[in-house]
Amino acid sequence: MRFTTLFLFTSAVFFSPTPTEAPVFAITHVESTIKFDVEASVAIEGKFDKWDATLTFTSPELSTGVLDIKIQADSVDTGSGMKDGKLKGKDFFDVKNNPWIAFHSTKVEQTGPDTVALDGDFTIRGVTRRERLTLTVPRDGKGAGTIKGTMAFDRKQYGMNSGIPFIKIADRVEVTVDLTGKRISGPPIVFKE
Repeated sequence: MRFTTLFLFTSAVFFSPTPTEAPVFAITHVESTIKFDVEASVAIEGKFDKWDATLTFTSPELSTGVLDIKIQADSVDTGSGMKDGKLKGKDFFDVKNNPWIAFHSTKVEQTGPDTVALDGDFTIRGVTRRERLTLTVPRDGKGAGTIKGTMAFDRKQYGMNSGIPFIKIADRVEVTVDLTGKRISGPPIVFKE
């Protein structure tokens, strides 16, 4: 009986499967940007100055990745105080009642040798809808680089139905994500060949 107990204890300690180590990434904020562009009779494009992004994995498998982006809506910067004020107002971002714009990925799919599609929940003005962010990911094996991608959405589906006086604005808004990051620990991500 003692031998059996000792054998089971030894097996549990030395032969138990260890959890797979997951890659850990850090986003370099100063080298990254989140911008937007809207077709209009007068150019409406800008960036957000205050935001946070995290990229987490539970294993080296690409499909376990989760990208979270949280933007302070009142940090919008078009280079024009008049446009910024209008975008912050109740007809567009409504920053007083909805201070955050967010994207939380719920599914990651490799779509090409260096392209990835992330389906996720996009929230703006308190409205959440499913959107797709497509990214190009560096695969140099070093675990560092810039992931770039775009997401387009219809502003009217989020309650942004108004316009700006004397400016014709399209419904389609394109968001460009340009994130520089580095794998700070763990194994590299596994891509399909």
